[in-house]
Amino acid sequence: MMAWRTGFLRRVDRPDALLLAIGLAVLAAVGWFASPFGVALVIGSQLVIGGIGGVWLVGPVRARYGFARYGTPAVAAVAATLVGRLLSGPIQLAAIPVVATLLLGVIWAEIHLPAGRAPRLAIDLALVGIVFSVAAGLAVALPRLPWPPSLVLVLVATSLPAMRAAELRGRYGIEAIGQAALHLLAVAQLGAVLALLHLPGVLAPAILALGFHAWSGAAESLDAGAPTRSTVVEFGTLAILGILVAILLYGR
Repeated sequence: MMAWRTGFLRRVDRPDALLLAIGLAVLAAVGWFASPFGVALVIGSQLVIGGIGGVWLVGPVRARYGFARYGTPAVAAVAATLVGRLLSGPIQLAAIPVVATLLLGVIWAEIHLPAGRAPRLAIDLALVGIVFSVAAGLAVALPRLPWPPSLVLVLVATSLPAMRAAELRGRYGIEAIGQAALHLLAVAQLGAVLALLHLPGVLAPAILALGFHAWSGAAESLDAGAPTRSTVVEFGTLAILGILVAILLYGR
């Protein structure tokens, strides 16, 4: 049995990444069944372990590749902890290997993206998933928390995805921080509107994640030299459609 495990780990690209993903997934599962205080301990542990593990796996700092990528695994694990509380019963147990696989995908993509061995789309989708999971999970974990403080918590958790999105567009340092701040401002405005509408279920988190993605896409289009008018029409139409869907559902 021991020889089989050793042979399996040798065939795995970066077995330390696999072990980190499994550890973070197990912590996430513990958070699904824990009390609010226990969830706080789990999240703190994930931030520490995921942060140290991210630095260990990703390697030396290279300014041209960005800095936020070191924190992506930790924030993804926190998002998994929060969104997992939406599940119940046997589904939570079945979701553990799925979460481990998704976390391994995030870690693998961050390791290999600079060398061109991982698609950028994987990180883009992970960032959108993190925003959705955090927003949906906080609504369940803190249902009685009024919307201004809850929105602030969402923005805090979204700050790293916003920074990472700016780095993926080729913005680094102070410029990346500035673009991330504008990104968070747009998310905050959309989040305030959604909070006042009191939409049912996970609709509000889904629209918030869509808005996060739309703002990032619009910024990238403008960076690539696309005409401002066409960019506004394309992504503005997407935002309007999302708001119309929200209003229609709110009317029900």
